[in-house]
Amino acid sequence: MLPKVAIVGRPNVGKSSLFNRIIGTRLSITDDKPGVTRDRIYAKATWLTHDFYVIDTGGIEIKDAPFQVEIKAQVEIAIEEADIIIFLVDCRAQLTDDDNYIAKMLYKVKKDVIVAVNKVDDEKFKDNIYDFYSLGFGDIYPISTQHGIGLGDLLDEVVAHFDKLDTKEEEKAIKFSLIGRPNVGKSSLVNAILKENRVIVSNISGTTRDSIDEKFQYENEDYVIIDTAGLKKRGKIYENLDKYAQIRTIDAILRSDIVLLVLDASTGIIEQDLHVGQYIDMYNKPCIIVVNKWDLIKKETNTMQEFERDIRDKFKYLDYAPIVFLSALTKSRITTLFPMLKLTDEAYKRRIQTSVLNDVIIDAYQMNLPSFFNGGKLKIYYATQVGVCPPTFAIFVNDENYVHFSYKRYLENQIRKNFSFFATPIKIEFRRRD
Repeated sequence: MLPKVAIVGRPNVGKSSLFNRIIGTRLSITDDKPGVTRDRIYAKATWLTHDFYVIDTGGIEIKDAPFQVEIKAQVEIAIEEADIIIFLVDCRAQLTDDDNYIAKMLYKVKKDVIVAVNKVDDEKFKDNIYDFYSLGFGDIYPISTQHGIGLGDLLDEVVAHFDKLDTKEEEKAIKFSLIGRPNVGKSSLVNAILKENRVIVSNISGTTRDSIDEKFQYENEDYVIIDTAGLKKRGKIYENLDKYAQIRTIDAILRSDIVLLVLDASTGIIEQDLHVGQYIDMYNKPCIIVVNKWDLIKKETNTMQEFERDIRDKFKYLDYAPIVFLSALTKSRITTLFPMLKLTDEAYKRRIQTSVLNDVIIDAYQMNLPSFFNGGKLKIYYATQVGVCPPTFAIFVNDENYVHFSYKRYLENQIRKNFSFFATPIKIEFRRRD
């Protein structure tokens, strides 16, 4: 594994801004409102040819703030996982009781701690940096996350600690994300899969605001799971926090090999579920539909079949997606996900030999000749696969304007039937042969 660098500190000292600066993109939420980051967030960064992971964490404070017990637990896990810790403090606020409280936490762990003093871009506060030597961690590094001042010196010091670490590059893993409207049980499902309290779980809608990556193994197979904030309908996104959550959810979908669309069996399918599902269709991602909280449903003879019919009726654009019924709370049927994930990953990356593909396409064409459409009749010459992730096929024809959507669907079904493209979308491009 690559080295891990955790950023810790009290609320609103600029941890998320520093995190975003280091990774070079706006992944973690930054806001003037304290306590925005609740869960720990991971991202890969590079400095002077050194690759490493950065962990952003929630702010620790002594007072009894909302979610403080859970946030502290998450920070403690991040500290335990980290090889190096950046202890971020605020030059303008000087040394606080919260800073001293965090310092005492860090004294107890045998990790390298680097103190970074943020917000030094104002001359009148620069003398305050000397107060932080009293924390007892040696040299301090003045920086400004807003203007990028001092970040080079800080990162030079960080990577200087890497030589004594025994690390290796991460191997390829199946990466899948969980998306869904707020409070359908995504975080509970993450915890059930990982068998630990990886993310904060609460009955309060919208508790998860950050996308979170975690690597794990199941039956000697490597996976990366991404939990995401609950998506709200565009018209209901009032806060910056929700806008950022939506952006990161889309980013998580793009980074995923497979997307799990999580539904709540206890509430049934609502309009917002359909809105969330459209993102999967939009970005052509493989999908497994997960019906969570199945333990709360009173079972009758055809309960599961009726729920599945309702899903198929409302999610016509995800007709390729298999459906899994489970309970994150009781951990019932959780293991059924993993065979599906493996089959989906294989299908998403599958390549079909051109000669075999042409046999299927030409046979399908001859068995069901297309009707006249748009003033002409379609003629198919040959086909070839031009891409994977998702599997993409080019079919060369006399005129692409003669293709009726129903005939395109017919050819897609023939490809699926013959090559077992489980849970993945496929793309067909009709091209006029010159």
